[in-house]
Amino acid sequence: MKEYDVCGVGHSCLDRVCVVENYPKEDDSTHITSIDIQGGGAVATALVASSRLGKKSVFIGNIGSDYVSKEIVSLFKKDGVDTSFMIERKDSWGLESFVMVNPLNVSRTKFPERDFNPPIDWNERLEKVIESSRVLHLDGTNWTNAVKASEIAHKKGVLVSLDGCSMQSDNEKNKFLASQADILIMNKKYPLRVSGKSSYEEALLEMSSWGPKVVICTLGEEGSLAVINGKVKKFKAYKANAVVDTTGCGDVFHGSFLTAFLDGMDTEEAIYFASASSALKCEKKGGREGIRTKEEVLSFMGK
Repeated sequence: MKEYDVCGVGHSCLDRVCVVENYPKEDDSTHITSIDIQGGGAVATALVASSRLGKKSVFIGNIGSDYVSKEIVSLFKKDGVDTSFMIERKDSWGLESFVMVNPLNVSRTKFPERDFNPPIDWNERLEKVIESSRVLHLDGTNWTNAVKASEIAHKKGVLVSLDGCSMQSDNEKNKFLASQADILIMNKKYPLRVSGKSSYEEALLEMSSWGPKVVICTLGEEGSLAVINGKVKKFKAYKANAVVDTTGCGDVFHGSFLTAFLDGMDTEEAIYFASASSALKCEKKGGREGIRTKEEVLSFMGK
């Protein structure tokens, strides 16, 4: 039996979620009505989701000794994510992201800090963590880290999941990383840009030919698309009782899908479970406060 269910290598940060009276025009101003500080980052929040849903998660990455770094680690620990392999380095620091939420239409605008931290210095100990996991979950924020981690996973026979959200300016790098995934789940911008196709159907079918066994594109309240038996199928989204903030919905979808997939659900069942889980997240501010337990998600689905 593997020691971990999900191992994550990717973006982790501290989110400052600011609800504003209205979103201002450039060179104008508005008032902030509330500020919530939560953990953030694509892979990081997916790990928290899988942990709350009952899976054992672990994060690999560099971290500093500053206040933000300590808070990132503390919030991981609070949600049961193993931080034993977060390496403290003098040349690294904790990243922050500012999220402005407009309550009039629940849109959110993100201002993430650029990640200039050095790449992970891989060793046998870190490789063993990947080998001891059922699935490796990545994003493309640090392309070098993602490619090396996927290389290790393939060598060790570990499934690779990619959050298709961050894109490099060199599209060949995006294509290569996407081709390394067994499970490829993307936001709505990623497939058209990376594949070069003009429609989602063409894009998803093209990308499924690159190697991934599961190819999904999330479309927010419009649901999602997935390649099922060689054809693109549309899935309706679950609706939240009241949408407060959509920050982190895609990340929660990823963590929830992986949880369901590892529990033996087929792709279609796992998509519905992930949709319900991410809908529930929208009922609270920030990327993590609204993440529910597996029992709560199933109850919401009427199961």
